[in-house]
Amino acid sequence: MTTTGTPTLRTLGNSDLQLTPIGFGAWAIGGGNWEFAWGPQDDNESIAAIHRALDRGVNWIDTAAIYGLGHSEEIVARALKTASRKPLVFTKCSMRWHADRTIYRSLKAESLAEEIEGSLRRLGVDTIDLYQIHWPNPEAEIEEGWETLARFREQGKVRWIGVSNFSVEQMKRAMQIAPITSLQPPYSMLRRAIEQDILPFAHAHGIGVINYSPMVSGLLTGKMTAERVASFPADDWRRRNVEFNEPRFSRNMKLVELLRIIGNEHGVEPGVVAVAWTLRNPAVTAAIVGGRSAQQVDGVVPALHFRLTDEEYARINAFLADSAD
Repeated sequence: MTTTGTPTLRTLGNSDLQLTPIGFGAWAIGGGNWEFAWGPQDDNESIAAIHRALDRGVNWIDTAAIYGLGHSEEIVARALKTASRKPLVFTKCSMRWHADRTIYRSLKAESLAEEIEGSLRRLGVDTIDLYQIHWPNPEAEIEEGWETLARFREQGKVRWIGVSNFSVEQMKRAMQIAPITSLQPPYSMLRRAIEQDILPFAHAHGIGVINYSPMVSGLLTGKMTAERVASFPADDWRRRNVEFNEPRFSRNMKLVELLRIIGNEHGVEPGVVAVAWTLRNPAVTAAIVGGRSAQQVDGVVPALHFRLTDEEYARINAFLADSAD
C-alpha cells in the first residue's frame, strides 16, 4: 500500500534519535579515484540530491570519513549550508588513508582522536549525532576503539555511538564496555545472512538497525542493464561484485521484473519495493538509500511511505526461495 503525508518516525535503539524510514546514503557522492569508488561524480548534482531528499522529508544522512577520502563529508557540509532543513548527520570511522590514497584500518585511540577531529571539521558541526565504527578491523582493537567512542560521547563530541558490519560475538564484546545504540549491516533480498543470528540479536537487545545497500548498490532499482554494467567506469567497484556479473546478473534481473510488476500496481519503482522488503523485518529501524542526483532521489523517496502487503511480501519470498543458489 502507499500513503502520503508526514512519514512515521522510528526511534533508533536506546537513543532519542527519531528517524524517517529511509535516510540519505552518501557513499557514492564521495566521487571517484579511490578503492571503493562509484566512478566520477558531479558535486553540484550531489548537493542537489541531498537538498531534494531533505525537501521530500528525509531527516537523516549517513556518510563516512572514508567515502571519497573525506570528500563525501565535505559535500554533505556544503549541502547543509543551504538546506531548507537540518537533518541528523551520521558518520563512521576506522578506515583511513595515506597520502598516496591507499587505505589502512585502525581502531587505536590516537588514530580515532585524529579521525573525529577531521570529521567534525569537514562536516562543519560541533557534535555528530551518531558516530559508528565502520568495520571491526583490526579485530584485536575492537575494545580500544569502542572505549574511545564511549569517551567521545562523554566529551560531547558525539551524541550516540554505533557499530557497522559487526558479528554477534563482536557486539557482545563491545556491550561489555558501553551500550550499542545501533548496528549498520548490509541487508537486502540478495544478502540475507544476517537474518539468522545478527538481526534477532539486535532486536532482542534493543539495538537499532539501519541497513545499507537495500537496493544492492543500484542493482534492484530497475535502471540496471547489462549494457550499463559494461559501461561502468574503470574505478566503479561494482565491476568486481558477483551480483553484477553472470550467471547471477540474469537471475537478479528476473527478480527486478517481479519488483517492477508489484511496483507498477502502486506507481512506484522496483527499488522502492526492494527497500520496503527490508523494512518488513521487525529488527530494522530504517534503511540507507543512496542517490547521485535529484532525479534518482525522486525515484526512491516514495520508500518513505510505501509498504508491502502480506501477499506481495509472500510473492517475493517465494521467488527468492525458488531461485536460491
